[in-house]
Amino acid sequence: MHVLGASPVELQPGQTYLPKMEKSPKTSVLYNASCPVCNFEIQHYARHAAEADLPIRFDDLNSDARAKWGLDADTAARRLYVLHDGTLTSGIPAFLVLWTQMPRYRWLARVVGLPGIRQFASVAYDFALAPAIYRWHRRRIRKQAARAAN
Repeated sequence: MHVLGASPVELQPGQTYLPKMEKSPKTSVLYNASCPVCNFEIQHYARHAAEADLPIRFDDLNSDARAKWGLDADTAARRLYVLHDGTLTSGIPAFLVLWTQMPRYRWLARVVGLPGIRQFASVAYDFALAPAIYRWHRRRIRKQAARAAN
């Protein structure tokens, strides 16, 4: 958690960041903290959210927080999920929702949300980026299991 005068939030695997606020956040992000690529990007957003005191919660799918999402671990690990005002989105639409909630990234949401760019970004994410990151994640899990078995 970020406190004025303190260093920015640094989420550890299994940790959930919920900024101080009177009511629950309108926006929640489910991400895989054990994936180096996913964790690097979401850590960046979490630091920005903490610094700007944005009402965004970040849930690690490897924690108990995943149960609230109603997704199994394998499904959740395949792509980014964002819950905003009761609507669950995933993939590029989820990034667009997240970026729209962060003043620093609204320009990116507008650009990526443009017709043509949105479709291209969705195809690239759905058929290339997300599957490649997921395969890398599964390979890492298999190697960790093999090492633990030895």
